[in-house]
Amino acid sequence: MITDDNNVEVEGEEKRLEHRLKVVERRDRMLRKDRSLERSVLEEVFDRSTLMTIYELMNRGVIDEIFGVVKAGKESRLYWGRSPEKRDLAIKIYLTVSAEFRRGMLPYIMGDPRFGNIRRDSRSLVYAWAQKEFKNLVLAREADVRVPEPITVKNNVLVMEFIGEDGYSAPIMKEVRLRNPKTIFNMLLEYVVRLYNRARLVHGDLSEYNVMIWKGEPVIFDLSQAVPLEHPNADLFLLRDLENLHRYFRRFNIKIPSVDEMRRRVIGE
Repeated sequence: MITDDNNVEVEGEEKRLEHRLKVVERRDRMLRKDRSLERSVLEEVFDRSTLMTIYELMNRGVIDEIFGVVKAGKESRLYWGRSPEKRDLAIKIYLTVSAEFRRGMLPYIMGDPRFGNIRRDSRSLVYAWAQKEFKNLVLAREADVRVPEPITVKNNVLVMEFIGEDGYSAPIMKEVRLRNPKTIFNMLLEYVVRLYNRARLVHGDLSEYNVMIWKGEPVIFDLSQAVPLEHPNADLFLLRDLENLHRYFRRFNIKIPSVDEMRRRVIGE
């Protein structure tokens, strides 16, 4: 015979079991939703062509492992990875399906004489964009400008030096409190001078959002939109870069040259 106490105990156990089943059911719904979302993201980034490109880079011994996303934007995803030699890598995968990205890149790439014969379909433009950033990084490094070291590029996948540690990228200049803003300003202005006079490039989007601070020094990144001096908008882009630097650093109450003085220094007048 079952006592009242046992009835209470059984009833309580049934409620606990019912509650657990509801929790598991809710969890499974969430997992299905998360997996669906994850699958949609993976399909957006790792389409068949991109997967084949990654496999090729792995077979070539460029990439050994790929970990999580470091940065995700409308135009690209940046992954942390490692080479077979255990060197940290930044693996930038440009999205090949973004119409907004396509519209945004046209003013930079169509005026670049290095890419005069590029077709205007989205995939061709994205592949050219990745090639453009790789070539700009090579030119910048040769000009002694601190940028991530380019390693290789294939289709819409760019492999570079990882600036940071243990999968955490170095903070951008906007996010840190500069201990020596005048020194950082002088270094960045000198980098603009070297880009212009040695690499014959203008960054085109230089600001506190495209500069990382690593080990106390600035590292310029996102050079995909950088243009050669022959580009019809090179002067306009240079002026915008200098205005951005001046706007950001004047808040530190330090003595810096005017935008016009900065421009004269860059172009050598």
